[in-house]
Amino acid sequence: MNLLNYITWDVNPEIFHVGFLSVRWYGLLFALGFVIGQRILSKIYVTEGRTEGDVDVITLYMIIGTVVGARLGHTLFYAPDYYLSNPIEILKIWEGGLASHGATIGILLALWLFSRRYKFDYMWVLDRIVIVVALGGALIRLGNLMNSEIFGRPTDVPWAFIFVRNTEFSQVPRHPTQLYESLSVFLLFVLLYWLWNKYKEALPKGLLFGIFVTALFTFRFLVEFLKENQEDFENTMALNMGQILSIPLILIGIGILVKVWMNPKPALPGGRIAVAPSGK
Repeated sequence: MNLLNYITWDVNPEIFHVGFLSVRWYGLLFALGFVIGQRILSKIYVTEGRTEGDVDVITLYMIIGTVVGARLGHTLFYAPDYYLSNPIEILKIWEGGLASHGATIGILLALWLFSRRYKFDYMWVLDRIVIVVALGGALIRLGNLMNSEIFGRPTDVPWAFIFVRNTEFSQVPRHPTQLYESLSVFLLFVLLYWLWNKYKEALPKGLLFGIFVTALFTFRFLVEFLKENQEDFENTMALNMGQILSIPLILIGIGILVKVWMNPKPALPGGRIAVAPSGK
């Protein structure tokens, strides 16, 4: 291995702190995902006949669904014994521990509740929200890079990173899997936004959501082969937890795409739900 072929990554995860208050890159990028996403979603909703007020409400549902889902996903999927024995630790989100698969489940549930409460077509909501979720996912993976976490296995590729601040693994060049995922999800955001911008209401219902779920979790499944396992128990598994959790989501995405291909139907304008005529 030529040790000259690597990038030394020694970025401080903390931007600044004042007293007990610490502002970190991860938190800033996490928040930017919601801020920028809200502006993009506002454009989408207004263009299709909804209001910015709808976006304000759905953003609140999204924040709660993302944070609660990601935290519970981490506690249940990666360390259930510890957190069930120490339930108060679940609340300490600032100490880290968020799972993207849990966030996905939390978002799906939150948006179902939103759609039911405010009379939206659920799939129309999902088709639009995945555009901004993709952008948010790209920013979160950049946050992981700033934290020097969720990195890859040793490699001799010329773009390998040595993560100096992670003292346990600081001497070996590794795949910057955070960048792989961030770039792939950003490209997915570009594709989804382009499709919406070109076709808008003519898009078959479920197409954007199906593309998003299939592409995102297929790449997640594949990139896991380059990653270090997050928990020790995964070292004895043929597939790690991230891959196992990705498989059902990939199948759901493929199922939706097949359904769209066999019977493409556009949603009602503005994501309104169909109301059956009343009997006489």
